[in-house]
Amino acid sequence: MSSSAVIQILLYLAALLLGAKPLGWYMAEIYEGRTPGPARWLRPLESGILRLCGVRAAPQTGWKRYATNMLVFHAVGFVLLYGMLRGQAWLPFNPARLRAVSSDLSFNTAVSFVTNTNWQSYGGESTMSHLSQMVGLTAQNFLSAAAGMAMLVALIRGFARRQTADIGNFWVDLTRSTLYILLPLCCALALLLVAQGTVQTLQAGESVPWLQPTAVQGAEAAPRQTLALGPVASQVAIKQLGTNGGGYFNVNSSHPFENPTPFANFLECLAILLIPAALCCTFGRMVQDARQGWALLVAMTIVLVAALAIGLWAESASRPELATLGVVADGGNMEGKEARFGVGNSVLWSVATTAASNGSVNSMHDSYTPLGGLAPMVLMQLGEVIFGGVGSGLYGMLIFAIVTVFIAGLMVGRTPEYLGKKIEAFEMKMASIAVLVPCLCVLVGSAVAVMLPGIRASLTNPLPHGFSQVLYAFSSAGNNNGSAFAGFGANTPPLNLLLGLAMLLARFWVAIPALAIAGSLAAKKQVPVSVGTLPTHTPLFVLLLIGVVLIVGALTFVPALALGPIAEQVELAGRG
Repeated sequence: MSSSAVIQILLYLAALLLGAKPLGWYMAEIYEGRTPGPARWLRPLESGILRLCGVRAAPQTGWKRYATNMLVFHAVGFVLLYGMLRGQAWLPFNPARLRAVSSDLSFNTAVSFVTNTNWQSYGGESTMSHLSQMVGLTAQNFLSAAAGMAMLVALIRGFARRQTADIGNFWVDLTRSTLYILLPLCCALALLLVAQGTVQTLQAGESVPWLQPTAVQGAEAAPRQTLALGPVASQVAIKQLGTNGGGYFNVNSSHPFENPTPFANFLECLAILLIPAALCCTFGRMVQDARQGWALLVAMTIVLVAALAIGLWAESASRPELATLGVVADGGNMEGKEARFGVGNSVLWSVATTAASNGSVNSMHDSYTPLGGLAPMVLMQLGEVIFGGVGSGLYGMLIFAIVTVFIAGLMVGRTPEYLGKKIEAFEMKMASIAVLVPCLCVLVGSAVAVMLPGIRASLTNPLPHGFSQVLYAFSSAGNNNGSAFAGFGANTPPLNLLLGLAMLLARFWVAIPALAIAGSLAAKKQVPVSVGTLPTHTPLFVLLLIGVVLIVGALTFVPALALGPIAEQVELAGRG
């Protein structure tokens, strides 16, 4: 790997950590109702939206009402998006005259975008009209991200409040997340991307001559080609900042119309982790102990850097098959990667997008070496808590923090406490559900998939790489990531159904337990710090938290990984 790639990676990490504190402070002010100066001009718009929807900002609700509102909101969003996709052929803004999306693919896509997974079993430019992309998918990119942030804030209030049943108002939190945070950031990023050359137009396409016409056997070469266009920059901005990941084009962020320059690549990759990192600082400010937020951010960063190091090491080496042919690849494993990004930026993106539940790609993960593909796969299997989705990643990490203090309490024979709240049986039951359900979705889904003959026939590679494709797909769906090994043909009715169910379970059977924990903690009184209280801001706790996250992932997925990427690596080493 070149020295310039190392410098870019270091600049990336520095920009991420430097940007986390000011943005985190800003978001804490928004959620606590103290609108900072630059955003005050949006207050009348917030009030108008809430009045129009019949919502008052003052009333607070308990966790059950909060969860009910969240589920109803997502159910309505699913129905509207499903109907739009099914009726796409008869709706406006369809200049390419694309036909209606099939029922199974519409179900899978609607579930995917409503759950902030953004798994795509289709080619965007050849399947979705401008209306479906702009109104259907982009709207859900905003709303599903804002809902995740709202649920995190509700959990933070559970830690911060004492002896109350109220954890906030879902509609107010949703509105503030969208209006004050996501929209301004997306407008700024979209303008920067347009300045870099990212496409933003309502044209269906542009006919241009071939640079090098090539005739197909038995036919004359076509004189021109049609390049697909559309409102790309606006969708790219929210797909990155909202950790959505759904690409406008089939090849996602490796497409030059989505990601045209190295600076655009840097901005988009930074946007993936920026809000999840800043929310750690928001958490510390809202619980009035900034050290707690920094401890979680440090734990996330350590695991991210470790995964990045493994990926860079694996992809920087030449493949053994090339060495046997006498070919020396100085640039490392460049198969499936853009030459303009190289190994460094490709691996950085692969690690960032799977750490953050984003799912966008600027290289094809299916072409990575076994260990290079193992790094992003494991990041997903850890539960998408290493940064994770906006909101959902941090409330997942907080659930692991609860498990960690429980284990530490068992070690010393004390009732576990976290941020002054006792962790008792109810919290541990809910935390267990939230940790185990995504694991269940991944392993059971993968097992069912490999038993179905039709799905096995769709694999483009033999075992064990073929099994890795299936395991990666269900790791992505079962943890609401959305990325894929590109060689897996997933657009079949059985897979659309299986993956859709995995996405639903992984989103809501983690979110609802998190809200239940919020309600339980908010009702408790503050426990004073004593000599036996475990400090949860120290390096020792950071290491203990990392250990719990890794052990849960290792114990759950090592047998499956041994059948996939680990077996492939052993086989590859034997060939070399």
